[in-house]
Amino acid sequence: MQIDVFHDTVCPWCRIGKKHLFDALSQFDPEAVNIRWHPFLLDNSVPSEGYEFRNFMQQRKCLSPQQLQQMFDYTRRMGEAAGVILDFENVRLAVNTTLSHRLIELTPEPLKSKVVEAIYKAYFEEGLNLGSVDIIVSIARSCGIDSPELAQQLKDKNARDAIIAESDKARSLSINSVPFFIINNQVKISGSQSKETFVKQLAVNSEQ
Repeated sequence: MQIDVFHDTVCPWCRIGKKHLFDALSQFDPEAVNIRWHPFLLDNSVPSEGYEFRNFMQQRKCLSPQQLQQMFDYTRRMGEAAGVILDFENVRLAVNTTLSHRLIELTPEPLKSKVVEAIYKAYFEEGLNLGSVDIIVSIARSCGIDSPELAQQLKDKNARDAIIAESDKARSLSINSVPFFIINNQVKISGSQSKETFVKQLAVNSEQ
């Protein structure tokens, strides 16, 4: 069973959706499932040093500080219900996520899901800047990836341009928001749906 996951590593709903998907997958044979991770850059205009998070989000969402806090509180509660931490008080920067997607691309298949979760944790729990090569390398090392060439591979401009191109391609396929899931190139699931929704769709497609 093939599952394509379109996500961004600073999207809280993507972390929630990933948790629901993997909770559902626990009921299926892991060896029969192949997951492909696809970048969907929410805002590639953010510089590597990032922007101050709350000001950026207020402007992006056109919200007052009170409305923004309400949005964060609601999303945090949804995360808690799913079993993930979304500590918006600890997030200081709106960051560029190209490097984090490049790391996922470079990661050996057996470790990809672990690395994806480590990236989410670094941002939503530790408030780290995913636009920093040093931070991304440290995340890789925490997952057992310690290649001396990794920093240079992360900095490769052509490879980073390819990440941007893949994100643009997703939009050309009418994927306008994330998370977005495609099962066996046919069934499309938009948003961080419930575990039960994933179980139902996975059960049907695992029999095909």
